[in-house]
Amino acid sequence: MQEANILLVDDETSIVKMVEMVLNKEGFKNIFNAYTAREALEIVQQHDIDFIVLDVMLPDLSGFDLCPKIRDISNAYILFLTAKVSDLDVLTGFAIGGDDYVTKPFNPLEIAARIKATLKRRFLPERSTYNDQKKSGNSYDYKGFVVDVDAGELLVKGKVVPCPAQAFLLLIYFCQNPNIVISKQQLLETVWGYDRFVDDNTVTVHIHKLRERIEEDPSNPKYLKTVRGLGYKLVKEKDV
Repeated sequence: MQEANILLVDDETSIVKMVEMVLNKEGFKNIFNAYTAREALEIVQQHDIDFIVLDVMLPDLSGFDLCPKIRDISNAYILFLTAKVSDLDVLTGFAIGGDDYVTKPFNPLEIAARIKATLKRRFLPERSTYNDQKKSGNSYDYKGFVVDVDAGELLVKGKVVPCPAQAFLLLIYFCQNPNIVISKQQLLETVWGYDRFVDDNTVTVHIHKLRERIEEDPSNPKYLKTVRGLGYKLVKEKDV
């Protein structure tokens, strides 16, 4: 995990150096710094980056504009740094390919904690909850859609549907726990690996992402249901 390539993108040198210092103390060795969108894109083109901390406000191009360009060439986990906290801003970040966000000002230990939690799942999958229970050749057939864990694919009505990495991991967890109500806190702790510093709006947005892909009518879900006051559950078609 400490060998992961991490890219910090922010035009404020003090922020980059502060986060870099904390990550160094945590044992991370391969840290790249960029202060403009152009520099960031060049680094992503030249290196296999695993995690990107991306500021929304950059001098040459916004992080929101840069994110899709990164997504064209990289599947790195993208954590936005933003001073904006409106629901629209958050939804925009997720819609264009971001995986999570932190609002400024922030504690650099929070960034380190999120990076460690995310990379632990990526580099140590054998310890991950997602792989604890393997079913049907490590795929899950919900009739209307199939989750192929080994291939990393979501198939809806026989066709592969693109699904962001974090949303895909969330779907796997639901598939492994059908018909069980799971709270937002449980999802954050198990799927994201966070037990603090987190806005539960992160879960809400990713639930929306999944419904857009697996439901015929996302506003009236048949599979991924909300249990008011308790959380969410994924319902098998025979129980729908």
